[in-house]
Amino acid sequence: MVERAAPTGDNTFLARTQNPGSIMSQETADDLPESDEEWRERLDDEEYRILREAGTEPKFSGDLLEVKDDGSFECAGCGQVLFDSDTKFNSNSGWPSFYDVADEDSVETRHDDSHGMDRTEVICSRCGGHLGHVFADGPEPTGKRYCINSAALEFDSEESDS
Repeated sequence: MVERAAPTGDNTFLARTQNPGSIMSQETADDLPESDEEWRERLDDEEYRILREAGTEPKFSGDLLEVKDDGSFECAGCGQVLFDSDTKFNSNSGWPSFYDVADEDSVETRHDDSHGMDRTEVICSRCGGHLGHVFADGPEPTGKRYCINSAALEFDSEESDS
C-alpha cells in the first residue's frame, strides 16, 4: 500500500511503499499546479473545496452517482485513472461507490478522525487530492466500499474512445 507521494524537487513525485526506500511508481508532475492560486484557476469552486480542502458534497447531489456507462473514472485534479466502471455499484450511500481501484498505486489512504468519526481517507496518489473514504462494508470480491465525491472525478466513457 502506498503511503504518500513525495515531491523530489524536480516536479517528479515518488510514491513510496510501506518499506522505507522502496519506490513503487514514478509519475511526472510537470502539468500539475504548484501553488494554491494555480489550483484555484484549474478547478471550479466545488472541485477545489473537495480535492484541496477535503470537503464532501451533499448526499445524492453528485452528477456521477447514476452513471452506468462503460468507462473509467479519473481524478478531476490531474486526470489519473482511479476506478473502472465495472467496479462501480449502488451502495445507497448517496455517493458513487466502487469495490476496487483501477490500479493499487492510483490511490493512497490515511487515517481520518475528523468530525468525530474514525474513517480511512482516500487520496489521489498523483496530485494528493481528497477523493472520499473507503469502508470495509462493500461487496465481494474485496469487501471494500470506496465512497467517492462526484466532484473529485471525471468520467471517460469508452464510447468516446472509439
